[in-house]
Amino acid sequence: MKKQYEELMSAAKSAAKNAYAPYSRFQVGSAVLTKAGKIFIGANVENASFSLTNCAERAALQNAVSNGAKNITAIAVWTKSGGVFPCGACRQVILELAPNADILINNKTGDSKIFKPSKLLASGFSKEDLKK
Repeated sequence: MKKQYEELMSAAKSAAKNAYAPYSRFQVGSAVLTKAGKIFIGANVENASFSLTNCAERAALQNAVSNGAKNITAIAVWTKSGGVFPCGACRQVILELAPNADILINNKTGDSKIFKPSKLLASGFSKEDLKK
């Protein structure tokens, strides 16, 4: 794996320490890499109503966009158990904000598998659909 992707996954792992997960106790960290080499992190933040919970992936992407980031090239998702993929809502946001990014998913051995957004959300709804 690229050294830059190893650093990205490490940032995602560190971000998980900041997760607010009193209900699920399932801490998730995410990190977003831009073409310019900048990294933005996010962690899941739960809410007692559950529907207002924000996932780590969306938190990291929103952090990046809020700070003016463009051209997101990679997104790392880290969980202690490994092998956990973004939820449907996150997949939709990834497709919108980082349609060509590499998505890194950690596994229990410490390695990562890489996927593309179109693989995780086949036939996803995009801004192109609004032009039809």
